[in-house]
Amino acid sequence: MYNTQKRETRGFAGASELALRAGWMRVGGGRTRRACPGLSRGFAGSEPARRPARQIPTQAAPLMVQGKGEQPVPAFPVALGKAAAPPTSGRMKDIRAPLSACTLCSERFAKTATGHRPNPVVWFEPGARLLIASQAPGMKVHRANTPFWDASGVRLRSWLGLDEDAFYDRSRVAIVPMAFCFPGYDAKGSDLPPPPVCWKTWRADALAMLPDIRLTVLIGGHAMRYHLPGFTKVTDAVRGWRDHPPGVFALPHPSWRNTGWLKKNPWFEAEVIPRLQTAVAEVMQ
Repeated sequence: MYNTQKRETRGFAGASELALRAGWMRVGGGRTRRACPGLSRGFAGSEPARRPARQIPTQAAPLMVQGKGEQPVPAFPVALGKAAAPPTSGRMKDIRAPLSACTLCSERFAKTATGHRPNPVVWFEPGARLLIASQAPGMKVHRANTPFWDASGVRLRSWLGLDEDAFYDRSRVAIVPMAFCFPGYDAKGSDLPPPPVCWKTWRADALAMLPDIRLTVLIGGHAMRYHLPGFTKVTDAVRGWRDHPPGVFALPHPSWRNTGWLKKNPWFEAEVIPRLQTAVAEVMQ
């Protein structure tokens, strides 16, 4: 079993998502070990030890993504969706400490069926080359302080072709959800959507810390709606991977609830996943 005690929780890590809301970013085109669903390392308020930050790798060459019989397309800086003008300051603003301590949604979470406290799961650091733009933590992630530390994470790592060590290596992989805290359950026991106040407050600055991203993976409709111009449906966005800017893939959420979607759309694992894994392998080198 994976030794979770080695993993930093709620620590300062690296992240970057497609098309900075506050700038431009560079994008480009396994063995999976079983996660521990029952892991519980404390709720909000716990302050696990943090290991020293990894050395920031030098910027790599633009990623080239291509399908069978297609010419490779070099990555280039793009601004998507709500992206603004490139930042003018040459100094990076590190928001990880205040983000980790954020309590903006305390009252909102207290009114949910779970009645939990805020617990931002911050997992990104400058220098990362692969961005996982996801939705929001679930209850198991909230307890573990580790993104995708559940069954959906097992499936996602399988799609990406990464084992746990590579996936949780923040010097290479940044995980930036639309909301950093577990939003809670509604009265029916379903996950609530990411609160807009979170991405409005933190997303632009988080993405601005990730100028070296070469491959962006959008997971679920919330991230797609934010970052993809003209987004309408998840299925259309996933199927239209060739139409996205270079180095951008859109994936359905890897939740077990989407198992039916996978059965109805066998082209996803037959066509999209092999190209995604090729792109991931190249950017992770």
